[in-house]
Amino acid sequence: MQLKISPSFLVSSILLAAKTNAYTAPKGHEFIAPKPTDQRSPCPGLNTLANHGYLPRNGMNFTVTQIMDAAVAGFNLNWDAILLAAKFGLLSGNDAGTFETMSLGPLALHNLVEHDASISRNDFGPDGTGDNVHFNETTFATLANANPGKDYYDAVAAGEVQRDRLAHSIATNPSVVNTAKEFKLRSRESAMYLSIFGDPLTGIAPKKFVQIFFREERLPFAEGWTKPKTFITADTLSPISHIIQNASEWTETTSCEPLILGPGVVL
Repeated sequence: MQLKISPSFLVSSILLAAKTNAYTAPKGHEFIAPKPTDQRSPCPGLNTLANHGYLPRNGMNFTVTQIMDAAVAGFNLNWDAILLAAKFGLLSGNDAGTFETMSLGPLALHNLVEHDASISRNDFGPDGTGDNVHFNETTFATLANANPGKDYYDAVAAGEVQRDRLAHSIATNPSVVNTAKEFKLRSRESAMYLSIFGDPLTGIAPKKFVQIFFREERLPFAEGWTKPKTFITADTLSPISHIIQNASEWTETTSCEPLILGPGVVL
């Protein structure tokens, strides 16, 4: 006889686990806030890996391989989930050294892997003065207030957040870029935060873990989080991304996006 586990039981189990324990970061990977001279990017995941020493803490001069290794060590996230974005990151610089390494700061290059309608950053904007690097609480309020009455986020809530954030960008940013590339990036990113800070098989994540991650760019060990035991891959992310995409009710509003080949190189 096959044992059936109800969705409500799964949610309760995830939330109970989040409340019952506190852990310490692995030795050498304690959280250290960045110094003013350190580089950080529009990506809270990469910033968090640097803040915990899985990437160079100064945010500079690391390879695609180092990103792959850091994602496994810090998040239990497989290379196949992020390889394309990591390789594109090499285009963010122009000097000869960027053939092999990249740094976090240049990843702010608009429309390379950075994109409009972020859930935690402002759009770069039509005049290029929008702060697309630093966390913005007003922008994040859409996610912070999502799934009201519940202690967790799920894929449907994540999709609704994407829908609302994109609607805001379309209404306020006349140069918003919204093609299939940005849609897929946003959906994959949402599936990853649900998987890393919740259950990679259900996409259910305690709100407190997700909010600490975005607001502080810190792994919430002290609050009870541990690295997922399930290895997160492109295959585990796919069904969660699919639910997110459906819930976002997405419509393309930009027919042809700029092709970014590097700083100042746009086709």
